[in-house]
Amino acid sequence: MIVLKDCFCVYDGKQRHFNKNVIIRDNIIEAMTDSSDTSFMNEEPLPELIDCSTHIVTPGFINTHHHFYQILTRNLPAVQNVELFDWLVYLYDIWKNINDEAVYYSSMAAIGELMKTGCTCSSDHHYLYPTDFNGDIMALQFEAADKLGIRFSPTRGSMSLSRKDGGLPPDSVVQSEDVILKDCERVLKDFHDPSPLSMRRVVLAPCSPFSVTKQLMKDSAELARSKGARIHTHLAETFDENEFCIKQYGVRPLELMAECGFTGPDVFYAHGIHFNDDELKMLRDEGCSISHCPSSNMRLGSGIARIREMLEMGINVSLAVDGSASNDSSDMLGEIRNALLLQRVSGGASAMTAEQAFDIAAAGGARALGFPQCGFIKSGMAADLAVFNLESLGYAGALSDPLAALIFCGYNHQTEYTIVNGRITVREGVLTGFDEELLTVEVNRIARELTRPS
Repeated sequence: MIVLKDCFCVYDGKQRHFNKNVIIRDNIIEAMTDSSDTSFMNEEPLPELIDCSTHIVTPGFINTHHHFYQILTRNLPAVQNVELFDWLVYLYDIWKNINDEAVYYSSMAAIGELMKTGCTCSSDHHYLYPTDFNGDIMALQFEAADKLGIRFSPTRGSMSLSRKDGGLPPDSVVQSEDVILKDCERVLKDFHDPSPLSMRRVVLAPCSPFSVTKQLMKDSAELARSKGARIHTHLAETFDENEFCIKQYGVRPLELMAECGFTGPDVFYAHGIHFNDDELKMLRDEGCSISHCPSSNMRLGSGIARIREMLEMGINVSLAVDGSASNDSSDMLGEIRNALLLQRVSGGASAMTAEQAFDIAAAGGARALGFPQCGFIKSGMAADLAVFNLESLGYAGALSDPLAALIFCGYNHQTEYTIVNGRITVREGVLTGFDEELLTVEVNRIARELTRPS
C-alpha cells in the first residue's frame, strides 16, 4: 500500500480537493480521505507514506501520439526551419539506418522524459521498418516500457509506398502489404491485452494517406477490429496532404478514410488541423478522436487545430507530444501549457481553460486509447498519478489555484513522483527503472553514430 499523505491539493479530473490522503492498494486507487484519517496505519505491513503537504496530485497524463526513435535526430540544423514534407525527405535518409540498439535506447529516453513530466500511459507510432533491421521492433519497445514501468499502447505502424511509388520514404524502409499484415497479426497475438488495466496494448496504424494504399488502410482496419484493437493514422496535418488526396483519390483526407472504413469510435487521428466544418460534423457523428500535437504543429508551421470548436461539438480530443524531431521534447506538462496557449492565439483568452487542458491530457487520452479506468482519481480507478511539488520559486505567489499554476507558472516541468499501476516509476524526480546518466550517455552515442556524415 502507498499513501499520498496530507496532499495540499488533489485534482481528481473534475474538481480540486484540499488536505486529502490518496490511498493506493496494489494497482488501484482505493480511496481519497481527509488528512485527519490515519486508519491505514493499522495495516500490516505498514504502507509507504509520501508526504504531499506541498504537492498537487493529478491523474497521470496520457500521450496518444509519438515517434520515439526520433529522439536520436532532434534539433538537427538542416531541418530546424522547414515544413513537413521537406523535413521528412531529409530525415528518412538518416532514419533508414536505425538498428535494434537505436530503437531500444530511444524508446527508453522518450518514456523517461514522458514519465518525468507526468505521463503514465503512452502510445508510439513506429512505422519505419528498414529491410536490414535485425530484431523485433515491438518487442524492443515493450522491453523498454516494462523496464521503466509505463502503461504502453504502441502502434504497429506501416508504410507501403516508397519514392518509386510516388511516396516520400526510400525503398529500404517500406514493406509489402502482405508482410505488413502478417506482422500485424503476429504482434496482436503476442502483445495485445485488451483488459481494462492492461499494461500492453497494440494499435494498428498505417502511417498516412500518402504512405500506404487504400487497400492497406481497409485491411488494417478490418484486422484490428477482428482482434479488438484500435486504429490510428496521421490525418489532415498539412495543406500538402489535402492536395495529395484530392489529386490522387479525388477526395479530401477524411472522406478517403470513410471510404476505407477508417472512421468510428475506435479511431484516433494525429493532428487534425485542416478539417472544414462538414468534416468536424463527420468526426462528431462517427465518434472519432483527435490526437492534438500543439508543439509539433507550431514547430513545423503546420497550423492551429480547431480544438475549441471540437470540444464544443463533443469531439473527443487527446494530447500528444508527437515525434521528438518535430517537437524536440517529450515534455507532457509543457505540452498541456502549449495546448492552452495556442488555442488562445486563435480563439482569444477564453478559448481554453486549465481544466479543459488537463482533461484532454488525461481523460481525453484514456477515451482515445480505450482505458476506462484511467484519467481520473477516484475509488476503483487505476493508480496512475502525477505528483508535483509546488514549494519552489517557480510557483511562488501562484498557489491561489494550484492546478492552473502548473500551466501558467513554473520553469521545471518535472514531477516529484510518478506512479503507474501502483508502482513508483519516478521517485524524488529520478527514474527508478534505469540509470539516467547511463541512458543519456548511450542515447548521445547512438545519435552521434546515426547522424555522422558517411
